[in-house]
Amino acid sequence: MPGKNLSREEAQQRAGILAVDGYEVRLDVTSAPDPAAAAFRSTTTVTFRCSRPGASTFLDLLAPAVRSVTLNGRALDAATAYDGARVHVDGLAAENVLTVEADCAYSRTGEGLHRFVDPADGETYLYTHYEPADARRVFATFEQPDLKAPFTFTVTAPAAWDVWSNAVHGNVTTEDGARTWEFAPTRPISTYLTAVVAGPYHVERDHYSREFADGTVLDIPLSAMCRKSLAPHFDADEILGVTKLGLDFFHERFDYPYPFGKYDQAFVPEYNIGAMENPGCVTFKEDFVFRSKVTDAAYENRANVILHEMAHMWFGDLVTPRWWDDLWLKESFADFMGSYALIGANTRYSSAWVTFANQRKAWAYRQDQLPTTHPITADIRDLEDAKLNFDGITYAKGAAVLKQLVAYAGSDAFFEGSRRYFQRHAFGNTELADLLGVLEETSGRDLKSWAAAWLQTAGVNALTPQVTTDAEGRITELAVLQDGEVFRPHRIAIGLYDRDADGALVRAERLEVDVTGARTVVPEAAGRTRPALVLLNDEDLTYCKVRFDEESLEALRTGLGDIGDDLARALAWSAVWNLTRDALMPARDYVALVLRFAGQEGNIGVLQSLHAQAKTAVDLYADPAWRGEGARLLADGALRELRAAVPGSDHQLAWARFLAQTAGGAEHLGLVRGLLTGSARIDGLDVDQELRWALWLALAAAGQASDEELAAELAADNTAGGKRQYTVCLAARPTPEAKAAAWSAVVDSDELPNALVEANIAGFALPSHRDLTALYAAPYFKLLERIWSERTIEIAMRFVGGFFPIAQTDEPTLAEADAWLDGHPQAAPALRRLVLERRDDLARALRAQACDRS
Repeated sequence: MPGKNLSREEAQQRAGILAVDGYEVRLDVTSAPDPAAAAFRSTTTVTFRCSRPGASTFLDLLAPAVRSVTLNGRALDAATAYDGARVHVDGLAAENVLTVEADCAYSRTGEGLHRFVDPADGETYLYTHYEPADARRVFATFEQPDLKAPFTFTVTAPAAWDVWSNAVHGNVTTEDGARTWEFAPTRPISTYLTAVVAGPYHVERDHYSREFADGTVLDIPLSAMCRKSLAPHFDADEILGVTKLGLDFFHERFDYPYPFGKYDQAFVPEYNIGAMENPGCVTFKEDFVFRSKVTDAAYENRANVILHEMAHMWFGDLVTPRWWDDLWLKESFADFMGSYALIGANTRYSSAWVTFANQRKAWAYRQDQLPTTHPITADIRDLEDAKLNFDGITYAKGAAVLKQLVAYAGSDAFFEGSRRYFQRHAFGNTELADLLGVLEETSGRDLKSWAAAWLQTAGVNALTPQVTTDAEGRITELAVLQDGEVFRPHRIAIGLYDRDADGALVRAERLEVDVTGARTVVPEAAGRTRPALVLLNDEDLTYCKVRFDEESLEALRTGLGDIGDDLARALAWSAVWNLTRDALMPARDYVALVLRFAGQEGNIGVLQSLHAQAKTAVDLYADPAWRGEGARLLADGALRELRAAVPGSDHQLAWARFLAQTAGGAEHLGLVRGLLTGSARIDGLDVDQELRWALWLALAAAGQASDEELAAELAADNTAGGKRQYTVCLAARPTPEAKAAAWSAVVDSDELPNALVEANIAGFALPSHRDLTALYAAPYFKLLERIWSERTIEIAMRFVGGFFPIAQTDEPTLAEADAWLDGHPQAAPALRRLVLERRDDLARALRAQACDRS
């Protein structure tokens, strides 16, 4: 499999004969402020050994031009050595020094070295992002995680800029209007973990110290940075406070000193993901710098991400998976640790497991029911497979399974196993067997059967209570039914809930049982009075979908919001949403539950999830004949709850945003316009810039925002965020011309940066505009292979997922998707996977609509 898409077999062959001793990378980015400059100079010298002298190999490089290639002092013909994706070298010695000088391209897509010009002040900013394999866009590499090496970076940049990398900088020299930053060598790390951040960033600094039992003191310089124009909104004290709590927590649990010297955290523009664990230089999307008021759920999410990335310093950076098959060895652990540490580190976010149960696991349940589901330990054939496996199974399902493992093996055994794992494999690479080995040592349990059931099989089980009672209403038998293609062992708690004197649904009894096989009887339940609600997987101990017997379901219909415990209530909400997605509960019944009880929901993160899910229920899962009424009911409910919410509260803001998403009638849109102009007011509601854009989007989508009004709003918010929101609004207008312009901006040119590609797609693809976008279904399927071959994988993925005609939710569109899949069996597997997943979403919507009609 030649070219860009490195295969696992090629990586294994290369690792079988090579050992890398170090990289020296010199980058000259002084041209970055010049918008006409497309490339920067990159010079890589890599020192490596070969166990088979005389053999040939290749380095990975994606660059417009290679100027020279020198192997062991011998100049090679760059024109023949470089094929556009690889630098081929032969006649290797036992010890080798290879230098590649290239012109590499500045990125607009967030892959490689991304360049951004701030519209607020004209300043230019750079940062890198590589995972899984884009370091090769910046320097010549052996682009695979198991060829670790120390890296020494030297970066020449404009004199007014600062530069950061993984290690601390040493000498900084100034010459001819430029400064050259020389960084110390890193510890051995993988290529995808290297980083460079450069520009006139605003920086806040602090430090962290810790004394260990042996008397040694660890001092870690800390910094947090963002663009200068965002500095007034940058709450660095909060960010660095969470950072220090996290460092305390992980040092206590892992007993391995943070190994990468300093800890920089850069919040960067147009970032494709939430954050990246580059050792010593973590990068985050700058959406975490809040320009306007956000709910506490946003702060909790940011703190979770900070701790997630910090966990990677040990799980992923210190010890790295050998190949992407074991991606879960870092991502599942970090996802679990993000929630675990929010509580364990004594942050103020005490509802982390509620958020995990309601939001993260919803991602996992969706992914695990797609036809492309895979085991947590996956079969990753190549880099395109790897790119797509940063998904809900690798992250959230893996984290849920680890939560169960901690309960199964014991937290003490789990963390002692982690400590041994770091000590034995520091700065090395591992596979599943390495982790299981240490956990078996510390727990005394045989984990092979556990791993076979949970890590090496795909799919999610559903657990359903089966309750029989006698004439007096006492339970004669309670059994737990398990379905799924594989029966797994589940240790679960069963909550028996009844009304208390105040009318709340509270847990009266707690039973704990090991569920095995298709049917498990719970003998402890016999003789007890039948409760109002039987809640399986109470406390969220296992990974499963929860079902209800009919009496329990009726109790939820009349009293879901009366469940007093936050986690139990979140689990109930999650369960009824899964029933809706699985076409076992009509969409209108789910909407009725949300309208009846969401106003009582105290957890702001759960409330925001309910808003998103109710909108999806109406847009995709409801009978089209009822869709209009459902949309009106949501908007009426949003308006009612907005007026009833506590002034200035997070809940008030959440309902205001939900009103903006659902507004369609004259009353709703009139209030929206009034809030924008100031002619209407909701006591305590601050109509700040982000909320203004949400309100403008509502008007734009309804055809009630003029070009002049949107342009005036952009002029008042001439920022990167403003430009994105303005672009969404333009694409959201309900006219053929607006849809054509948005489609053309993405399809007919490769000039847009990633953020504006995403903005155009978001505005184009509004479900309420399905009649306008229907004519793009046929061109979409015709363009798939061309877009996949011509664009970077990041942009191609956005096209495939974002423009798929899911909103049509009709049988002809499903037939078009099937025809493309049937007619393109040889298309790239990663492309077929994306189309198949969206096709499955469409088929699920049609099943849900049929349920809603019945």
